[in-house]
Amino acid sequence: MVVNKHPKRSDEPVWWGLFGAGGTWFAMITPITVLVMGILAPLGIIDAEAMSYERVADFATSFIGALFIIGTLALPMWHAMHRVHHGMHDLKLHTGVVGKIVCYFIAALISALSVIFIFMI
Repeated sequence: MVVNKHPKRSDEPVWWGLFGAGGTWFAMITPITVLVMGILAPLGIIDAEAMSYERVADFATSFIGALFIIGTLALPMWHAMHRVHHGMHDLKLHTGVVGKIVCYFIAALISALSVIFIFMI
């Protein structure tokens, strides 16, 4: 058996890592966010004062709040664009490096915009 002593490095672990992080965030954090912000708060189950503009703005401008918002916007986008990239291959649309660049550029753009958005608050 011949072992290749100089294997070609792959960038796939980076994309799979972001895919996994985004999928985990989307599966575990997003449903709770939707429950709290989209169902419990509008129904009045959560006190309206707890969701006042001032409290939400204070949370969004805190370090943990900024990370939460960036994670909520960026990580699922990496997950989605990785799925799109590999889904195109499954559909026999072999876009090659161009498709990969476009997909991951969109995810990077959304990530950068989320960071810019946080710093503008």
